[in-house]
Amino acid sequence: MKNQKHLSIRIDENTLKKFHYVAKYDARSASGQIIYLINKNIRDFEEKHGEIPINSEN
Repeated sequence: MKNQKHLSIRIDENTLKKFHYVAKYDARSASGQIIYLINKNIRDFEEKHGEIPINSEN
């Protein structure tokens, strides 16, 4: 957990309820669903544009 960071977002109530519904349908927690979607977005981006370099400036 030491390397994990916290991310806070603002979201309207109806969207949040729908998001929880989708997460539950996929047998994930809301946090797990967010991590899944972030990782999927990164994979899709890298497939199209190449690997994203990670350095101290990112």
